Amino acid sequence: MITRSRLSYLKALGVDVWVRRERAAVSTAAEIREPATVAVNEMDWDELSAAVAGCTKCGLHQGRSQTVFGVGNRDADWMLIGEAPGAEEDRQGEPFVGRAGQLLNAMLAAIGLERSAVYIANILKCRPPSNRDPKPEEALCCEPYLQRQIALVKPRIILALGRIAAQNLLKTQTPIGRMRGKIYEYERLKIPIVVTYHPAYLLRSPTQKARAWEDLLTARRLVAI
Repeated sequence: MITRSRLSYLKALGVDVWVRRERAAVSTAAEIREPATVAVNEMDWDELSAAVAGCTKCGLHQGRSQTVFGVGNRDADWMLIGEAPGAEEDRQGEPFVGRAGQLLNAMLAAIGLERSAVYIANILKCRPPSNRDPKPEEALCCEPYLQRQIALVKPRIILALGRIAAQNLLKTQTPIGRMRGKIYEYERLKIPIVVTYHPAYLLRSPTQKARAWEDLLTARRLVAI
């Protein structure tokens, strides 16, 4: 039997080789199917990560150092979703690092969770210039990637960190102060969503930490049900 690699060598040498038609058809079909041809909602983790890394759907790809895909336990009960990568996240390729990440780790530890036990992602996979708010069209470009991440993780709870994350997940313009204290639902998979403040905001407004603690306790009660 002639292997595909040997066939390619013979072709390079100009040697004609007879191949059964049905075998040739199978080889051609296998060569045509590439990860890029797979619909996002059918991708596995490796395909999805590769698609995000090579994404050029919006102009943000021009200024990134790298994409920030997500990190953590892919079978987690908890999924935390933030806004967009900052400068440090862009450098490291990981969401929630630096001071905001340290505070998030402390918040998780306060309810008995380690960072490695949850899955963390963002609405955007690329850093917006000067850390500005994501534009609606940018969030829309990244939305299928996040939707697939949620579908693959299948968490028991989603914690929306900050206004941008909450408004995009819930398709609303309601201020975060009015969204807090309620339980929402990620309609596609009927997953409860709890809204709380972004750790970066809590660093600027430490008096709001007590309210964020209330949100964490609400989320923990829902997971325990």
